[in-house]
Amino acid sequence: MLSVGVVAGIAIWGALNTGMEWTNRTEFCTSCHEMTIPLEELKKTVHYKNRSGTTVSCADCHVASSKHPVDYARKMTMKVVAARDVIGHLLGTIDTPEKYEAQRLVMARRVWARMEESDSRECRNCHDFKTMDAEKQKDRSVVKHEGAIEDGKTCIECHKGIAHKPVHQGLEEQKAKS
Repeated sequence: MLSVGVVAGIAIWGALNTGMEWTNRTEFCTSCHEMTIPLEELKKTVHYKNRSGTTVSCADCHVASSKHPVDYARKMTMKVVAARDVIGHLLGTIDTPEKYEAQRLVMARRVWARMEESDSRECRNCHDFKTMDAEKQKDRSVVKHEGAIEDGKTCIECHKGIAHKPVHQGLEEQKAKS
């Protein structure tokens, strides 16, 4: 009986993990046509095409957990949160480029808030202040990064719009109207 339970547990975990990894593929994310909008924006950035040949997928920033197994629950939570966009697609909230644009700042603010809450864990899976080569950065970047370390800032506080159309200026417009 115990061995049946172990085998069933392994099978269930394997199926769940396989499903989560399958839905982490950019092809899955962009199967809803409106998600091709941010993909085309990403393709124009250094996060997609660069001298080292590395690239990120949708899930690297929007579903990423850290590289530690204990973060599996966070990854599952982020998958559920990402389902909100699927619901928006099905309900017609973001199903056209115009509707997508109308909701863009709202969606971006949700992502920024999650990234600030996690200390930009998604960014830190690839970027680390300790391994940055200051000699290869512009002087302004070195100063900003040193200040960010001292002030305990997280990546997304300064790097909004790094992979998609910059909409963070909309925050200033909203503040001005208030």
